[in-house]
Amino acid sequence: MIVRTTEEITGTDRDVAAGHWRSKRIVLGGDRVGFSFHETTIEPGSVNEFHYANHVEAVWLIEGTGTLTDRETGVDYPLAPDTMYLLDGHERHTVTVDQGIPMRMLCVFNPPVVGTEVHDENGVYPLVSVDA
Repeated sequence: MIVRTTEEITGTDRDVAAGHWRSKRIVLGGDRVGFSFHETTIEPGSVNEFHYANHVEAVWLIEGTGTLTDRETGVDYPLAPDTMYLLDGHERHTVTVDQGIPMRMLCVFNPPVVGTEVHDENGVYPLVSVDA
């Protein structure tokens, strides 16, 4: 059994920030459960381009509002608390956060991230395997 709090993760190597986002990585590949689980916060007023070419991501929005744009189709989706989106087709996407409060979300990745990943110039997390 694993029990963790975001308080104990804050300020450790599981607390990763880059650009306009911060990811508290609660469950990682090294935990050997087949997925990773993160609390991610994105700054208000920011525009963020992402592309998970190597991962499927599910997102549950907790706080904040904004827009999700599917860059493959040009379709916009409103984001608000209690909204879920699933990037099951490795879609290139943009998350635009409204002014006011940060967007806070819970994210699941498969395959799991190991904790060191940050988005490259194309918004992609590299595929990093967990040592046996």
